[in-house]
Amino acid sequence: MKREKEFWFVVGSQFLYGNDVLDTIDKRAKEMAEWISDNELIPFPVVYKGTVKTVDEAVKIVKDANYQEDCLGLITWCHTFSPSKLWINALTALQKPYCHFATQYNEKIPDKEIDMDFMNLNQAAHGDREHGFIGARLRIPRKVIVGFWKNEKPLKELGKWMRAAYGVAECRNLKVCRFGDNMRDVAVTEGDKVETQIKFGWQVNTWAVGDLVKEMNNVSDEEIERQYKDYLSKYDVATDNEESIKYQAREEIAIKKILDRVGAKAFTNTFEDLYGMKQLPGLASQDLMAQGYGFGAEGDWKVSALTHVVKVMTEGMSGGTSMMEDYTYNLPVDEEYSLGAHMLEVCPSLAGDKPRIETHHLGIGMNEDDPARLVFEGKAGKATVASLIDMGGRMRLIVQDIEVVKPIYEMPNLPVARVMWKLKPDLPTAVKMWILCGGAHHTVLSYDADADMYEDFAEMMGIEFVHLNGDTDISDLKLQLMLSDFAWKLR
Repeated sequence: MKREKEFWFVVGSQFLYGNDVLDTIDKRAKEMAEWISDNELIPFPVVYKGTVKTVDEAVKIVKDANYQEDCLGLITWCHTFSPSKLWINALTALQKPYCHFATQYNEKIPDKEIDMDFMNLNQAAHGDREHGFIGARLRIPRKVIVGFWKNEKPLKELGKWMRAAYGVAECRNLKVCRFGDNMRDVAVTEGDKVETQIKFGWQVNTWAVGDLVKEMNNVSDEEIERQYKDYLSKYDVATDNEESIKYQAREEIAIKKILDRVGAKAFTNTFEDLYGMKQLPGLASQDLMAQGYGFGAEGDWKVSALTHVVKVMTEGMSGGTSMMEDYTYNLPVDEEYSLGAHMLEVCPSLAGDKPRIETHHLGIGMNEDDPARLVFEGKAGKATVASLIDMGGRMRLIVQDIEVVKPIYEMPNLPVARVMWKLKPDLPTAVKMWILCGGAHHTVLSYDADADMYEDFAEMMGIEFVHLNGDTDISDLKLQLMLSDFAWKLR
């Protein structure tokens, strides 16, 4: 992860207990922040910023946190009893993600040593309830984590929340470059770009395909040769069509130059608009995704942006994240699987083995030549698929738990990257739930981002969240969706 970013640890107390108690709190808070920072479950440094005892102290810390770009969020804990009115002005001004860590310095109650001095010093159970009330009263988005600060479970929760907060920070500066428009007549890839920028911060704009073609024409032979050698170093080659691979290199170099020039971290294109191009970017898009760029097919800018954000949230993890599409089902009873793929563009971070470059005819779109692409099978393991949809007036984030398996068929004539997964409690029920929610055919598949991380992200962003898994009941889901419609219309 980017270790130059950090989270601020702020402790609550008051002057009632005297300077000796405050000195002890200060020492303990520094110790806790340093220990948590060094733990392998924590992706960012935790920096102790002081013990709040007055309104002015709380407001100053929050103002500083809002201003400092390196601060990704606040973690608060009330070591003793911190009157909640001390926090009102600060929390109402807070613009960064906020986590209330309800913990205490001592793991156990000291049986023989406990006395009133100990009780006065260790009032986290008392203070956290006061602090929790003001969070509820102000109705501010917050993550509440409870447990001993050295235990694995609360630290895992904290680490996931930090990653989600990092995704929120990335959203505020994210630019999406659309080469062409959406695939014609498709509904789910559309959306309100103005509302999206208000809610997420994403700047979604279009660049003409002609701009890309012009950039491609300016790519030098030397640049193409370097990119071609880079492909050979990372992937196996299973084609004699060197020119097709080099054409993809030309496309990748040109796309990356435009993205970097405008500061964009995500992009889209569509097979319906390749005017002046010989191939749909396949290998080019896959290799750019492997570098962290987001991609959305058929102009799907929402999945493009979300792919990049999830890659940022899961940076340093080993699973992999990619744009994905549900293609077809295997429906025999007890052998129900979904096959995910796309025409060309699935990120090689999902690959179980070393991907191979192949060239094949693509019988859709305006391709003059056979596009080069990476072909591989996805690795087995637990994963999620996520869909961000525009419900008109609000965004809904749908996340479904899946179990990726080694494909049960060899599929020797399917010349694309493919991922096969099992759904719980069974495929018909799981697909029915997805359809009831309005989930799109394009998703973000991730082995690293789980439902907890997505839920934290959705709460920070103030958007609707729906989690589908083996325990989800369809009747309860229908009720949830109906009540959500009422609740969100009242906001």
